[in-house]
Amino acid sequence: MKIAVLPGDGIGPETTRVALSVLAVAGDVYGFSAEVTEHPFGGNAIDSHNDPFPAETRAALPLADAVLKGAVGGPKWDTGEIRPEQGLLALRAELKVFANIRPIRQWTKKIASPLRDELVDGLDMIIIRELTGGLYFGPKELTTETGMDTCRYSVDEVERVARYAFELARTRRGKVCSVDKQNVLSSSKLWRNVVVERVAPDYPDVELSHQLVDSMAMKLIEQPLAYDVIVTENMFGDILSDLAASVSGGIGLAPSSSLGSARPGLYEAIHGSAPDIAGKGIANPTAMILTVAMMLRDLDQTEAANAIEAAAIHCLEHGPTTPDLGGSATTDEVGAAIAALIQNREVTA
Repeated sequence: MKIAVLPGDGIGPETTRVALSVLAVAGDVYGFSAEVTEHPFGGNAIDSHNDPFPAETRAALPLADAVLKGAVGGPKWDTGEIRPEQGLLALRAELKVFANIRPIRQWTKKIASPLRDELVDGLDMIIIRELTGGLYFGPKELTTETGMDTCRYSVDEVERVARYAFELARTRRGKVCSVDKQNVLSSSKLWRNVVVERVAPDYPDVELSHQLVDSMAMKLIEQPLAYDVIVTENMFGDILSDLAASVSGGIGLAPSSSLGSARPGLYEAIHGSAPDIAGKGIANPTAMILTVAMMLRDLDQTEAANAIEAAAIHCLEHGPTTPDLGGSATTDEVGAAIAALIQNREVTA
């Protein structure tokens, strides 16, 4: 398999490097090889190419089976005309990835949730965020007096991500909750109509419910165990998935994938670049390692994916862990411990 790696900024290169070392060990143990190439992207690419998504990086991506991206951005680039986030939006469009998949799980009871234990015991949901439409991609206008962002969706954009959600629900507990703001927004009225009239009738075995986005934010705190697969538009998903990650124990443990109708998919931890701790060797690599497990599962290396996930969970439960989780281990020490568990086949999913 060919993996195009965009190491990113801040702690991105550190966590990516450790995740790749775990990937290499899993390949040795489970009999596959990963050809890894690294390419500039984000703030580092602005510095080197004056472009967050250089042409050479664009040209490399179609040759890959998957794209693994570290966190990007930071205060250094916040005030410039060219920003890392512009590259991220362009990357998603270039890869034609329309469904962002964010597992929200209670990885271990050892990692405290801000909610009471009984509210999150056994938490296991997936949030699917539409990724290429809505406010982030609609027409924009900015003057000294006004700013405008246009939220626009087409039937096709809504239908394809909704169908992905229903298909996924069939492999899980068979429930989809569609989140919108149809009482106010025209784009949400279209969203609900498409889900109800064009998609749901093809899935009579899947239970469909609806929530308005403000109500959904409340429900994720009050009764997160009630949900299986949640599907929603771009901005709502951006916000709700971060909230849900906090409920499950923190954004530092949250992996994600972004998929389209063909490879390569895009795989990234959803935490930020944390420039305040970059270079200190204390960044938590767990989310990036769990992201590698998601990537391998999509690349039909299920046994290796399960082993990586099990090893990461074992370290969360028994140590070593980084300071953000109350431990004293370095980024490299956590990666080495996870790799050793895989190498010695000491854990199983």
